[in-house]
Amino acid sequence: MSEKRTGPLSDLTIIDCTMAYAGPFGTGLLADMGAMVVKIEPPDGDTFRRLPPHPASYHAVGEAVAAEGVDYGASFASVNGNKRSVCLDLKSAADQEVFLQLCEKADAVVENMRAGVMDELGVGYETIRTRNSRIVYGAVRGYGDPRTGESPYAEWPCLDVAGQSAGGLVEATGDLFSVAIADIYPGTLMALGLLAAVHKARETNEGSFFDVAMYDSMMTLIRTNVTSYGLTNVERKPGSRTLVPFGLFPASDGRIAIAAPVERHWAQLCKSMGREDLIADDRTRSNPRRVKHADFTIAQVSAWSSNLTKQEIVDELGGKVPVGPANTMREVFADPHVAARSMLAGFAYPGPADTEGGDDQVERAGHGVLTASPIRFQGDSTGVYQRPPKHGEHTDEVLAEFGIKRP
Repeated sequence: MSEKRTGPLSDLTIIDCTMAYAGPFGTGLLADMGAMVVKIEPPDGDTFRRLPPHPASYHAVGEAVAAEGVDYGASFASVNGNKRSVCLDLKSAADQEVFLQLCEKADAVVENMRAGVMDELGVGYETIRTRNSRIVYGAVRGYGDPRTGESPYAEWPCLDVAGQSAGGLVEATGDLFSVAIADIYPGTLMALGLLAAVHKARETNEGSFFDVAMYDSMMTLIRTNVTSYGLTNVERKPGSRTLVPFGLFPASDGRIAIAAPVERHWAQLCKSMGREDLIADDRTRSNPRRVKHADFTIAQVSAWSSNLTKQEIVDELGGKVPVGPANTMREVFADPHVAARSMLAGFAYPGPADTEGGDDQVERAGHGVLTASPIRFQGDSTGVYQRPPKHGEHTDEVLAEFGIKRP
């Protein structure tokens, strides 16, 4: 972990009302690039805190969650590093006022509740902008917000699997993604939209509202399929090929991706396989011919790759043909690329009754690892400088910093 908040967004202050995964993923990207992200949590905390896996010192008692010094597991930690937690009950008039005072000094506020929830609480966009006309208000919704476009599903709750399915991704790929792509991608788009809106607000001195719908983001993710269907009225079937070879192939110890649809890469692959005859073979001499004879082409490559380990294939093709072993997480952690790019950031879970992170308490609580920011700037550092916060850990600190006194 780095020692302090750094990065090109160090002048950006975000009030983060998001919970679960989509919103926190997006604000986490911004926090990693230096933004001050103040995470507003209700009295019972972000529901993601209770999801496993947890450090060994954590245990659950019935429906209540109890912890020896830490109140979150890996799911929460993965998207909430570099944030400070403030506990506010937005159903309380007093805490609503505190929240609005925080918004007065912020560049943006973000939430991912169902459409209308913040408005019903009395702290929606229109209310906040009366206190700060420059505020940017970003929302991640399942089906969007009526402010930017009505949807017959606007009031529906939405989780990742519903977003993947409704937006066309499942039928495009043949199955659900095992990672929460309908959370991750809209969260990423939210971060991008927020930066665009803040850029405009600083030019015009006028804030704005924007939203990202999980449904819409899935359509954007498969925009090639959208455009293809609009042109041909023909559904692209999962697994349909336009590039060959381009995919996973068997190795003696797993699987490996090989991509050689470009003729120079195909020729190099053929040489590496000892099959130079395939360069001129009428079935494999060009990508269109290989697509037509995909089963034959894939069988030739598979016959070669299946007799070698992933590492032996990488040693042969690396730097010549696009290749990537299907790494397990253990293999990712051990990869020299990951070390060279400093993509893993260790942090210490707070120990029992720990507020300052004393070494003896930290040792008992356990250690975790966060993914560092993949966005790197020459001459300006990004990274993890602060462990994920305990629930409400920074309430007093942040309110004092903002000059706010609780009633």
